[in-house]
Amino acid sequence: MSHCLLRYTALSLFLVSTLSLAAQKYSNEFLSIGVSARAHGMGTAVIATQQDVYAAAWNPAGLSGLAPEAGLEVGAMHAEWFGGVGNFDYLGVTLPLSSKNQRLGLSLIRFGIDQIPNTLSLYEADGTINFDNVTEFSAADYAFLGTYSRAFIRDKDVVRIGGNVKVIHRNIGTFASSWGFGLDIGAQLQRQDWTFALLARDVTTTFNAWSFSFTEAEREQLELTDNLVPINSVETTNPTVILGVARNFQLTPQIGLAAELDLIATTDGKRNTLVSADPVSLDPAFGLEADYGDFVFLRAGVSQLQRIRDFGDTEAINSRPALGLGLKVGQLFVDYAYTNLGDDSGRSTYSHIVSLRLGIKPRTIE
Repeated sequence: MSHCLLRYTALSLFLVSTLSLAAQKYSNEFLSIGVSARAHGMGTAVIATQQDVYAAAWNPAGLSGLAPEAGLEVGAMHAEWFGGVGNFDYLGVTLPLSSKNQRLGLSLIRFGIDQIPNTLSLYEADGTINFDNVTEFSAADYAFLGTYSRAFIRDKDVVRIGGNVKVIHRNIGTFASSWGFGLDIGAQLQRQDWTFALLARDVTTTFNAWSFSFTEAEREQLELTDNLVPINSVETTNPTVILGVARNFQLTPQIGLAAELDLIATTDGKRNTLVSADPVSLDPAFGLEADYGDFVFLRAGVSQLQRIRDFGDTEAINSRPALGLGLKVGQLFVDYAYTNLGDDSGRSTYSHIVSLRLGIKPRTIE
């Protein structure tokens, strides 16, 4: 019963985000969840330090931080929300170009809620209930990313630039679907132990063109139950700008530490963030990563600082903490994160995130 309630709640969130043009504050928000257990373990503060196949989804400039001799790299991630009600998956690949310090990447992201009961035909014409009429459908968001990144090495500085071309497809069963298009651009400046980063997500304002295909019977049922019958429309996603700064510390010959602070500026109106204003709201994120011999990695982070009030009208600051662990075995990286992806209470909403990276180096001919 609780799973059914969660599925209905999740479906309501999908419908709210797609049917109301006046409520586009969290449009295409599934892309803000982020991929890779490393990133989640660091509180999603990684736009300056993510320099692998997953960089395509965080900061496309970081893709060229992967050395050309590293060859091809493949990444995959799976995460489950609310006991498996929601599934978030990623698959990506990056390869170097023949020209030095240039890389291409291809990525697929899916966030879906499956096995949602369709009760539009629950009642027969005579008013009786027939559970055999209940079917199931899925509501899913897809993003296809094509990434290009290039690094420029000048003296002791390294400048990386990159961009994403993304195609977004969203569907709610057979009832509704949309196609959208957008662009991201990013940059990183690495100067000795410091790295400064800038990301402009949805820089051209991403859009989703929605179309609906309800049958006459379904439309009639929606009207009889006082539900809105949607019409074809266009949903827009405003730009988000993220600034990041990271610092590397070599504590001992075997122990290293990286720290990053990101400042996320959304431009779609007042949000419940640490600095909330209209139209720009600011949200910080902070992450730490310690490594031993570039073999074992320990991570911690915090993000999504929000002001909440309890029943006594007392205000407090709520956050999303995260912990992570990583292992490197040859060219295989296995990462794990434990983080809160759910509500403010933190009850039963912590999720386990696992991601893999595999490097495939080209053979050298002697």
